[in-house]
Amino acid sequence: MADAKNMGASENMGGGDDMVQTQAYGSWPSPIDAALAAAHDGQPEYVGFVGDEAWWTEPRPTEGGRRALVRRRPDGTEESVLPEPWNVRSRVIEYGGRPWAAADRPEGPLLVFAHFADQRLYVYEPAAPERAPRPLTPVSAVGGGLRWVDPQLHLERGEVWCVLEEFTGEGPSQVRRVIAAVPLDGSAAEDRGAVRELSDDAHRFVTGPRLSPDGRRAAWLAWDHPRMPWDGTELLLAEVDEDGTFGRPQPVAGGTEESVCQVEWASDGTLLFAGDRSGWWNLYRLDVRGGWEVPPAEGGAADGTDVRVATALSVPTTPQGPFAVPTLAEPRPLCPREEEFGGPLWKIGLTWFQPLDGGLIAVVHGAGATCLGILDPETGEVVDTAGPWTAWSGTLAVHGTRVVGVAASPRTGHEVVELDTSTGRTRVIGSAHTDPVDPVYYPEPQIRTFEGPEGRDIHAHIYPPHHPTHRAPDDELPPYVVWAHGGPTSHVPLVLDLEIAYFTSRGIGVAEVNYGGSTGYGREYRNRLREQWGVVDVEDCAAVALALAAEGTADGARLAIRGGSAGGWTSAASLTSTDVYACGTIIYPILDLTGWAEGETHDFESQYLESLVGPLAEVPARYAERSPSEHADRLTAPFLLLQGLDDVICPPVQCERFLARMESEGRRVPHAYITFEGEGHGFRRADTMIRALEAELSLYAQVFGLHPTGIPALELDK
Repeated sequence: MADAKNMGASENMGGGDDMVQTQAYGSWPSPIDAALAAAHDGQPEYVGFVGDEAWWTEPRPTEGGRRALVRRRPDGTEESVLPEPWNVRSRVIEYGGRPWAAADRPEGPLLVFAHFADQRLYVYEPAAPERAPRPLTPVSAVGGGLRWVDPQLHLERGEVWCVLEEFTGEGPSQVRRVIAAVPLDGSAAEDRGAVRELSDDAHRFVTGPRLSPDGRRAAWLAWDHPRMPWDGTELLLAEVDEDGTFGRPQPVAGGTEESVCQVEWASDGTLLFAGDRSGWWNLYRLDVRGGWEVPPAEGGAADGTDVRVATALSVPTTPQGPFAVPTLAEPRPLCPREEEFGGPLWKIGLTWFQPLDGGLIAVVHGAGATCLGILDPETGEVVDTAGPWTAWSGTLAVHGTRVVGVAASPRTGHEVVELDTSTGRTRVIGSAHTDPVDPVYYPEPQIRTFEGPEGRDIHAHIYPPHHPTHRAPDDELPPYVVWAHGGPTSHVPLVLDLEIAYFTSRGIGVAEVNYGGSTGYGREYRNRLREQWGVVDVEDCAAVALALAAEGTADGARLAIRGGSAGGWTSAASLTSTDVYACGTIIYPILDLTGWAEGETHDFESQYLESLVGPLAEVPARYAERSPSEHADRLTAPFLLLQGLDDVICPPVQCERFLARMESEGRRVPHAYITFEGEGHGFRRADTMIRALEAELSLYAQVFGLHPTGIPALELDK
């Protein structure tokens, strides 16, 4: 590897064509091995300020895949706040969310965090490391137990407010979620009764509450099955009594067809929220400082229910019929654009904007690519920060004139970046990207828009094979692998990914497809997948693959598809419904829609298919028709199936049923099924990622006739 790296550096410094070697695609030597790619997997998340210090979580693949909490000292050094095996990660809705909160005190920071192993909340004082973290919440033996996310510290009340997820039985959907207050004195560590519930469980899902500047009101988001949070959420507002008790919550924005993905308070007591009523997640201001009082008795519901509804709701109703009280003005758009100022709430506590002192707002925004800007809500103008970053994550924190977020670019991995709004200067302050190999080995991506069926646009990132000192024969076209992202209501950003470089530096092209249904391009684009999952995603991926072949970019006989989770579904559905691909890699997939819809997944996505496929009770045949497990007889292409044995989102039974059906149909298709103990949904351990990557490359080598060196041969069952 060192020799190859030095050779690449020499070429980059002025070597001519005589230094370039001709060698078949897929056989180029590369310094980017699977261990290197695994070591750089994942990204920082959940930034925050503790006094003047910036803190965040980051992955540690070589430490059992744990999430470490990192702080940046005033002298610029980084250190883990907690040693191994502490794992700062929540399991609420299985995908988790913001797992920590901390406050600065004269005697040192006070940290509250969720520990992945037992999902208890713990309190810790880093200035007194001899005092180990102490539990604040009890353990429950019922189902998935008690889980916590999106903590908000209220030292003046001696509490931390969080979202509580509490299992009431053994089934994945026997669960309730409320906003709760946990005492910081540890009195609830063994006593569930000491946890004070602030909200009722009228809604299936809630986010953490945001307390108004005067402490009199709380705002949060809620939604219910069968909606997902990008379909429709309600912004709720409640009075807060002196003892912290919440009054009856009232909806003030959102609804069944409007997704509000974040809410914050401005310093003047108005509400700021990101909602997609225009078709894009834009920012709005709602003045709630004076207007929503209890309506006169004669205006209440017939049964005496206290109902207060803002005119912001499109269809306000009570059990007795329509009812509206015009007490609030319409929310005012702050920067109406065909851009996203928010995103899908796959995790609780994501933040795409944060108000600054003085009234300005830090925003992550864009269409496809995203950037960090400062919005003047009075003029609607946004001034974007300078720098190389083209993808900003949904995590922001502010302190004085400082803004901290997480960003990446096609030449850099995800870094913690700080903007000083007083000077306009940006700098990397954490998880700084360092090139583990000469960057001449990195791919050179292209942003492309392809035409799909019915003339629809398909957004994609194309990564051609690239090597500084090797090229293929003139008469050879490269193999390409289409990458289908998970979600499916998600988005793949254009950033440096060493897993992609692992393939492109060896002579295998990659095409990442943001198929119809992806986020980042407005509600109309993501609604393309409504009742069309297994159709639009499959068609869009195939359209990109075939277009690359037709234009002479890719070898049409050497196309593959790969994806994980929902991307695993798209990969399997593509292999059983098209003849575009010569092989595929299917990673912790959904394969049987009916089984998944009838209880083989977690609560959060248990009714996701109602919108993606259609109501099961009304269109059961559609579930069978689209499921790869029902069409094993159509499978002809070799495939690799990778599965974590602890996956509760896409459990191993889906893979087992698929393979059993294939065997019963007498299909003798070359394939390999590799399982990983201790891995759930999304591989986090370095040894797992290494084996998975090498097995994937070996599959392509065998099917495409490639000759990579130093890769263990994958044994295919035939």
